[in-house]
Amino acid sequence: MAPATVRRAAAGAASALALALLAVAGPAAPAFAHNTVIDEGPAAESTVADQPGEVWIETNDVLLDLDGATAMDVVGPDGRHYATACPVVDGPIASVAAELGPAGEYTVAYRVVSADGHPITGDHTFTWQPADGAAVAEGAAEPVCGAAAAEEPGADADAGDESTDAAASVGGDVVWIAAAVVAVLGAGVAAFLLTRRRPAPAHPADAPATDADAGPRAGDASDDR
Repeated sequence: MAPATVRRAAAGAASALALALLAVAGPAAPAFAHNTVIDEGPAAESTVADQPGEVWIETNDVLLDLDGATAMDVVGPDGRHYATACPVVDGPIASVAAELGPAGEYTVAYRVVSADGHPITGDHTFTWQPADGAAVAEGAAEPVCGAAAAEEPGADADAGDESTDAAASVGGDVVWIAAAVVAVLGAGVAAFLLTRRRPAPAHPADAPATDADAGPRAGDASDDR
């Protein structure tokens, strides 16, 4: 096989390998990016006059619903807690039921688990301005659910360990798949190089003449006389 042909084959194999690795790594890339909050309700710095019934945040990717890792609370101007249930994760949205109390500024604090397995914490505020005579809640001295975990020492570390295990599992799968692709393509290239046609032997006419080919020598002819 001509050297140019071998070079073209090697280049083709290298291109196939690169495309295969991109195909494996490409879909997995988003799994290693932290989620970002893109919306919330009530909106940050907004003013509401009606009971919202719930507060929520929305991120740019699905959230992991790991047991005990999600926390969300609503704290009023009086320092009391107005979330009335445990938070719920639904795709990219985390929400919690809430009934607001006295007028003033409320803080929504949350901890959720990103698609890549890392915890995300944050907060935002809004103003509650109910109409005169509107029913308001009394709130609670302690968080009802979820947010209490965010305040307990070591809770973030535990959530981080569990979510990191999830991320490690995803990363491990990608590594194994990439290794398998490399092994298969490498074996194919090696087999091609080993089995390619070797150069044909030199033609007999081009080989150096031997004693047998030269015919009888002068001495041999004199012996026959």
